[in-house]
Amino acid sequence: MHNRIFCTLVSICFLFSCGQDYLPKPNGYNRIDLPERAFEMLSMSQPYVFQHSTHAFIESDSFNLAQKTWINLNYKTLGAKVHLTYLPLDTKGKDLKAVLNDAINLTAKHQIKAYGIEESVLLTPKGYTGVVAELTGEVPTQFQFFVTDSTENFLRGALYFNTAMKNDSLSPVIEYIKVDLVHLINTLEFKKL
Repeated sequence: MHNRIFCTLVSICFLFSCGQDYLPKPNGYNRIDLPERAFEMLSMSQPYVFQHSTHAFIESDSFNLAQKTWINLNYKTLGAKVHLTYLPLDTKGKDLKAVLNDAINLTAKHQIKAYGIEESVLLTPKGYTGVVAELTGEVPTQFQFFVTDSTENFLRGALYFNTAMKNDSLSPVIEYIKVDLVHLINTLEFKKL
């Protein structure tokens, strides 16, 4: 008798528990805690100075050790690096036209995977001309820029990540670093050669 009542109750529970359709949960993304913004002046001796994020440490560029003026801003906790390459103009065939063509070609190489490239021309507080390129899509670098005084100095930067994650999940980090880089551009000053 007790078995029959128990089986009846279990059957009733099964009947009423199957009343709703199952809906799968959407994919979630990793939580990314972004640090509070703070800046400091570049302390490394270079032909340029700027304010950079205190959360990015400066390191020599390991890609081309012969170029002492090439450095990286390493956002280690965010898994990102900003490669900065500096070139003095009018030396060893590096005139403004040749350097600009190289910078534009480096950005254009990403057109195969990019959904779009939005470029903006700007004038810095020091009177330098710059171009900022924002790339969308699954490209290795989502933000690139260059700044020049048009006569002696040229600085190019590109943001790279150390991960193969989709860029939509990196979007908060990309936006965070873009603000840091705009601050860098606005505080950039080339030293007299």
